[in-house]
Parts: sequence; structure tokens; C-alpha cells
Amino acid sequence: PVRDRITESYYWKEQCFALNAATLCDKAAALTYIGGTYGQQKPTPFLCLVFKLLQLLPEKEIILLYLRQQEFKYLTALAAFYVRLTFDGREVYRVLEPLLGDFRKLRRRTREGGWRLSWVDGFVDDLLVKDRVCATGLRKLPSRTVLEDLGQLEMRISPLGEEIEDIDADEEERGDERSRGSDEDEVEEVNGNGRVDDEQRSDRSH
Repeated sequence: PVRDRITESYYWKEQCFALNAATLCDKAAALTYIGGTYGQQKPTPFLCLVFKLLQLLPEKEIILLYLRQQEFKYLTALAAFYVRLTFDGREVYRVLEPLLGDFRKLRRRTREGGWRLSWVDGFVDDLLVKDRVCATGLRKLPSRTVLEDLGQLEMRISPLGEEIEDIDADEEERGDERSRGSDEDEVEEVNGNGRVDDEQRSDRSH
């Protein structure tokens, strides 16, 4: 099991054994990547610190402080993962969705041992929609729509909403311009002097 690999790892034995909520914050601030296991199922320091948080079970206020500070992005990612693992479904949405607007870059260790570029918002999106992240199975979240119908969540307004409305307005305006141009093409032909040619008018009268 992953738990055994964590507790048998060098990082756990040397860096995590005596940590408390305050000193763990310092370790998380020093992280340089996220990830689950890699190579021969070796756990990352990130995963070890997640497991240590699960042992410590710090107060919710402490986790929210970890989450909302802006200086250490890997501490934010660690707190977000802990929220997904321990908070109820309604709180998960309320606490994590604001981070969908956090575009700080993250390095991610792949299972093969390589590296991949990620972002805080993408990591949080994985936590909200996937059932397995960083070699850890996640309990199923209740549907956001169901929680909205029950009155437990307000409808989420996308931060891109205003931009989408502007794009739609621009498209509608261009459509009106094309329509006006087509109407102008159908009016009577006008000669070079700007007057309807008498011969053309005579022909049309017959």
C-alpha cells in the first residue's frame, strides 16, 4: 500500500517524523513540486506531507490559512489536497472553487519519474472532477447541480462570464453589419452621378 511506502521512505523518516502543524508549514513552503509516487512507487515529499497532515488533523482555520496565503504555492496545493480529502462536499466546492482563478505554475512529478508543467487552477480542477489524484483515491463528490437544487450552494458564475458576453455582443454586432450590407446590395442601381438612370426606370415601369 502507498501508506507503507510513505512510512518506509527516507523523507518520511528524516523530515516528517516530529513535525507539527507549524513546522509542517515550513516544510511545505520548501517544496519544489507536487506528485504522488514515481519510479519504483517512491512517494514524493508532497505526498508524505499530505499523509502527515492526515495524522495531525489540524484545525480547519489553520488549513484555510495555508490555503489562502499567497507566498508559497506548494503550501496552497498541499492545503487544497487536504481539503479535498477531509472536508464535506459542500465545503470542498466553496473552499476550492476560488482557486480556479489561481494561475501560478507548478512542477509535477510524473509516475515515470519525469516532469510536467501544471498550474494551481488545473490541479484544483483535477481535485474537483477526478477520482484519483497523486496516487490517492478520492471519495466521490456530490454533484454540484444537486447541491444547488438543495439550496446548499449558490450557482457558480464563471470568471469568464463577462468576456463571453462581450464576445457574443461583438458577434451579434457583426451579424447586424453583414445584414445591413446585404440590404444595401439589393437597392436600385445608381449611376455614377448618384441618380437612378432614366432608361433603367423606364424599363422597370414596363
